[in-house]
Amino acid sequence: MARSVRLPSALRQLSNRPCSHAVRWPRCRSMALHSPVSVCDYSELRTVKCSSDPSPPMSPEKKTYIPPSSETIQTKPFPIRGERANYVNSPHVIAMVGLPARGKTYISKKLSRYLNWIGINTKVFNLGEYRRHATTAYKSHDFFRPDNKEAMAIRTQCAMDALQDVGQWLEGGGEVAVFDATNSTADRRQLIHDIIVKKMGYKLFFVESVCDDPKIIEQNIMEVKVNSPDYKNMNMDMDSVLKDFLMRIEHYQERYEPLDETLESNLSFMKIYNTGEKVVVHKHEGHIQSRIVYYLMNIHIVPRTIYLTRHGESEENLKGRIGGDSDLSFRGQQYAESLSRFIQQQNIPNLRVWTSWLKRTIQTVANVPAPQERWKALNEIDAGICEEMTYEEIAEKYPEDFAARDEAKFTYRYPRGESYEDLVARLEPVIMELERQGNVLVVSHQAVMRCLLAYFLDKSADELPYLNVPLHTVIKLTPVAYGCKVDYIKLPIEAVDTHRPKPKVAGYLEERFKREKLQNSENC
Repeated sequence: MARSVRLPSALRQLSNRPCSHAVRWPRCRSMALHSPVSVCDYSELRTVKCSSDPSPPMSPEKKTYIPPSSETIQTKPFPIRGERANYVNSPHVIAMVGLPARGKTYISKKLSRYLNWIGINTKVFNLGEYRRHATTAYKSHDFFRPDNKEAMAIRTQCAMDALQDVGQWLEGGGEVAVFDATNSTADRRQLIHDIIVKKMGYKLFFVESVCDDPKIIEQNIMEVKVNSPDYKNMNMDMDSVLKDFLMRIEHYQERYEPLDETLESNLSFMKIYNTGEKVVVHKHEGHIQSRIVYYLMNIHIVPRTIYLTRHGESEENLKGRIGGDSDLSFRGQQYAESLSRFIQQQNIPNLRVWTSWLKRTIQTVANVPAPQERWKALNEIDAGICEEMTYEEIAEKYPEDFAARDEAKFTYRYPRGESYEDLVARLEPVIMELERQGNVLVVSHQAVMRCLLAYFLDKSADELPYLNVPLHTVIKLTPVAYGCKVDYIKLPIEAVDTHRPKPKVAGYLEERFKREKLQNSENC
């Protein structure tokens, strides 16, 4: 029996609209220039005729230059009202290995942040927290002596409790669990393998952090360990804490057995030496482990600062229109000048500037004296058929779609456009390159900045689309021990407020986004 299907309003209009317009689509190639600006070559353009008339099959070469459409890039039905894509076929446990103060918790937290950002449900299980919850018996490094049988029994039981919680969490829908512990003997790693792989049936991947640089070890102790809850109420000075912790490391070294490709050939693992100087990978398998290896090969701990800012106010901002490729407004031009002065006053060594391909970002940094690169990946979210429309126009023309986006803003995809989920995938190479870089100024757009901020500030998919990223504000990110310090620096140039908070009722549009209010804003 045939069943009629009601299309969303946006697609109903598209299905009745003949396509007979010509589209010019650039063939781009990278160019090495003497100029410090990296650009795309627009010298070669193809004109593709889109017609409802039947046409002969196209060659693969010709198809390359057809602009993406709902037929070529859409992989989900529209509108999107579902959950995030599930990338994980089998749950994974990532078990850390290494002596204390080798950056295991740093790696664990950073890896968890990255995996959650790309849509893989990840949680860290820190064994130290289990130990502190189980006992207050820690008075000194003697607690970690190998011959302290009572303490050893407590630590072993804590490890078993943590692994049990790992299993329960994965069984309840978790995808990747990071077991943050020393796991410094072959016997302990075999026990983990027996529980996780043989008993629970999950995949297991070890990550060992090896460090023999005394400066890195001491820096890690002074930055992180002196503030550990273990020493919180012990009234010890910094030198005493350092001495006690170094003794703790010595107790672990007495029994420490690094991962061995020969003796533990059945295990999948990677070894990271001195925070990335060298990496050894052994028997990694599958999509998730490959992504973890690639990510961890790119991170570093060199001190640096990342500056994020949206372009200056644009002509389309004044009209309340989304997307497009308009020029800066008068106030946007003032912001460009103010930003240039601000950056020069900061005296940032070896600064690089990244912008999107759109005019308003390029104009914003025209006077910034630093090497510049243009990233197509930094372009604003593609609003598809809603490009250059106001929220009011979208709500009037496509009311069902406007409400659907409010219901699931992260996963909703504009017709022939993108979702925030698509945008995160598009920005993953940018994040990888940011992790490799030193000081960078990124000038981009509201949706893009929300995605980048969500990565650095560990925000969830529900929070991401509603992060407030005001115009004419520089966001300064400084990586610290287990996260990122953030400073918002408002430069003294007024601008319109484009932030639309999450409405209490899906489809409700605030008065300030309606026509009369926008006309008043445009006349400012």
